[in-house]
Amino acid sequence: MEAPGFWDDIEGSQRKMKELKSLKDDRTVYAELEEKFEDIETLIEMGEEENDPELVPEVEEAMREFEESFEKIRIKTLLSEQYDGDNAIVSLHAGAGGTESCDWCQMLYRMYTRWASDKGFSVEVLDSLDGDEAGIKSITFQVNGENAYGYLKSEHGVHRLVRISPFNAAGKRQTSFVSCDVMPDIEEDIDIEVKDEDIRIDTYRSSGAGGQHINKTSSAIRITHFPTGIVVTCQNERSQHMNKDKAMQMLKAKLYLLKQQENADMAAGIRGEVTEIGWGNQIRSYVMQPYTMVKDHRTGVETGNVDAVMDGAIDIFINGYLKWLSLGKPDVKAE
Repeated sequence: MEAPGFWDDIEGSQRKMKELKSLKDDRTVYAELEEKFEDIETLIEMGEEENDPELVPEVEEAMREFEESFEKIRIKTLLSEQYDGDNAIVSLHAGAGGTESCDWCQMLYRMYTRWASDKGFSVEVLDSLDGDEAGIKSITFQVNGENAYGYLKSEHGVHRLVRISPFNAAGKRQTSFVSCDVMPDIEEDIDIEVKDEDIRIDTYRSSGAGGQHINKTSSAIRITHFPTGIVVTCQNERSQHMNKDKAMQMLKAKLYLLKQQENADMAAGIRGEVTEIGWGNQIRSYVMQPYTMVKDHRTGVETGNVDAVMDGAIDIFINGYLKWLSLGKPDVKAE
């Protein structure tokens, strides 16, 4: 029998090794930046001494690569909150818009999986519910990778789509909404008390893709927290017990974030409000007709390349959000 705290010691050692690897990687990147900067200086000196204009494109390319590498490590320094380094659990829920919103939910899921793949992160679906006709009504998935939560916390909120809907026979523009909830996958036990009388635990048959156990046993778990109305579900693990543990972990993470927000609201002298998945509450708009533009309404960051964004190119918004946070969330003038 293992000594008390044996697994805690193992997990603690793994976290320390992960942190050590991250620090070593940062040091390597810094050394590479120094080397690139010295190379650029050398190229500039050569161009001046030899009066060779052909070196200009080479210097410009070297500067572009240097700036990209510098920006990545600079953004990483903004990920300083307690759980920024953790994996992320993302939940998408279709809102106003019917089948169109379910399709929009599926499009956003694809966008995030493309982004994760480009980052070298892995994605694991924890729970999902298909739309009645097409798309996804809701999906919860975990993104595994260094600083996944630190990056994806920027996506928390309502996402609005404007396009000519393929599900609208009249060919009219339609507006759809999907809410995105993001929380850290906090592996250690969180100091949050959950009373038995405050929750209801329901079991149901798993659905969707999965192992052979899917649809054979009522292994999926849904936990409802009465005081807050928070509902978490998990059906991906191999047993009801594992699903229950994962769902409870997700509930505690949500309660922890809620407590943090309440403390921040009290400190600022304001009252936080729960927003509906609909008009006026969006953090970002994706317009496909009559023009193309994706705009973040918190930071003012925008781009006209909607196709690239839907293929996972969302770093422009993530980086803009992290910079906005570091500046104290300044108000952005509405257009």
